[in-house]
Amino acid sequence: MNAGLRRAVRAATACLLALVASGCSLPLNGKGEVQAYDFGPVSQAKEGSGRLTQPVLVYDVSGPAWMESPAIFYRLAYLDSSRPLAYASSRWVMPPAALLSGRLRQRLSGAGGGVILPSDGLRAPATLRVELEEFAQVFDAEAKSRAVVRLRASLAGTRSLIAQKSFSVERAAASPNAEGGVRALSAASDEALEQVLDWMASSLKK
Repeated sequence: MNAGLRRAVRAATACLLALVASGCSLPLNGKGEVQAYDFGPVSQAKEGSGRLTQPVLVYDVSGPAWMESPAIFYRLAYLDSSRPLAYASSRWVMPPAALLSGRLRQRLSGAGGGVILPSDGLRAPATLRVELEEFAQVFDAEAKSRAVVRLRASLAGTRSLIAQKSFSVERAAASPNAEGGVRALSAASDEALEQVLDWMASSLKK
């Protein structure tokens, strides 16, 4: 084996070991294609028309800096739950906070009150801010995982805080891979936003 070939083999081996050590999965097909996912369409049954009776100024969902990418994160709780890892061959079409921002506004627009964006330059009797705290597929064992979505919502009036609440939803994943995580995270997100809508409707009636 010549020196050039030995260097190439060493480089390829080092790359493979780095992928394994980082917890990233290898591509699922020979072409190395990346699969992109979103939450899918909003079900009409979940639109919740009529729950809100006044327009709400809705800011973009915010999140921690490490989530500011379209990576699909997972945690190996049975080894080290403090390390968020990412799938190598699957991703979201945009960062999770951006996906939730769009979904939240879709759900609110179907709830009857109306959605105002900060860029509209209009005033609203209530303002909603949502912070994403956790959004990951958590593996409790190699073949057992669940989606975990945690967020905090703050509802404010013109001069004071109306209400603030944290929400946490978990959904079992049907399969221990990226697709299973995506489906479970999408379902958990819809459930969390449903809880936010119920909480908003109740808080604005007080």
